[in-house]
Amino acid sequence: VNIMKGYMESGEFSRGRESIRADGSIVMLGNFDVDVEHQQRIGHLFGPMPPEMRNDTAFMDRIHAYLPGWDMPKTSGELYTNHFGLVSDFLSECLSQLRAQSRASVLEGRVNFGGALSGRDTTAVRRTVSGLLKLLYPSPDMTVADEDLEWAVRLGMEARRRVKEQQKRIGSIEFRNTQFSYHLTDNDLEQFVVTPELQSENEIGSDPLPPGQVWALSPGGVDEYPGLYRIEVNAGPGSGVKLLNRPAPRSFVESLRYAEQNLYARARELVGDREPRSHEFSVQLRAFDASKAGMGLGMAALLALCSALLQKSLRGGLIIVGALNLGGTVDDVHGAVPLAELAVERRAKRLLMPVSARRQLVDLSDEMATSIDVQYYADARDALVKALLD
Repeated sequence: VNIMKGYMESGEFSRGRESIRADGSIVMLGNFDVDVEHQQRIGHLFGPMPPEMRNDTAFMDRIHAYLPGWDMPKTSGELYTNHFGLVSDFLSECLSQLRAQSRASVLEGRVNFGGALSGRDTTAVRRTVSGLLKLLYPSPDMTVADEDLEWAVRLGMEARRRVKEQQKRIGSIEFRNTQFSYHLTDNDLEQFVVTPELQSENEIGSDPLPPGQVWALSPGGVDEYPGLYRIEVNAGPGSGVKLLNRPAPRSFVESLRYAEQNLYARARELVGDREPRSHEFSVQLRAFDASKAGMGLGMAALLALCSALLQKSLRGGLIIVGALNLGGTVDDVHGAVPLAELAVERRAKRLLMPVSARRQLVDLSDEMATSIDVQYYADARDALVKALLD
């Protein structure tokens, strides 16, 4: 394994006193004995490998990409073309000639990688992107379209992040930051890349949502239990706030109205020189529990509006609790402990809650208290500063 690690890192290995250089690639194929979800519950995606390799994070760190075989379509007649093809030995010679070339230079000045990528991560992504672009654009004189470049970058990052996630599962703290991101030089919007098998529609992931989207907890009411919601906002030219839900949940309509008025009244301290009155906000509320009314979501709605207007994401794994009133003060939270327990159950990493709930959370169990980072806010600006991604 050590010889393999040296070769995978430098393309060189030793036999006796002789040092040998080579340029062959290593591809490893394997199968799970169980489905992917179960494999991730009982271990990690490198579990089927030999014992000498399966938990060696240094070995894994030299793997550029993990291609998910479960996403590959099975061979069928529909995949064969009716057009002309290339003889296999000619095609293999073409691919062999392309190996000596690189398309990594296409990235220069067009794509910037986020800070979570280490040196090996960057090398892995660049090489995967280069390989994909050589298939799409065999001639180095061809101009690579922006959409194709972004597609290759996202795929390269996803394949490398899948490796990084397994290192993180094994427990090494140096691999804890897996929030891979990039942005195109002609667009300052940071895009985060996730691995689909780690996503769940009704659970809170550790990756930041796109700008304008927030997770929120409603405390419920007399006839309703607490519930998980996601608020999604898009901002564009125009004016006003438009709620897309039909029929519109009455309680959320009120929360959204309070959020809108607070945004207008405190625009300078919340969004700086952005002018919210010259934008139209399209809002959708998504409920993930039996609770549907959207009661007490004013603060989450306000932060979603600010995030959409600023085009900045909120922190990954964040969930927000708090109701606003028309004057801008934050209402007291009732039942803070059950809300914190629900946040942990839905795998939130951070809970943003009004400071008035601090004394209630003294009763939170030790297990729950160590499972989530509770942060308190005093007002809307304080909440926004603590919620925005650095």
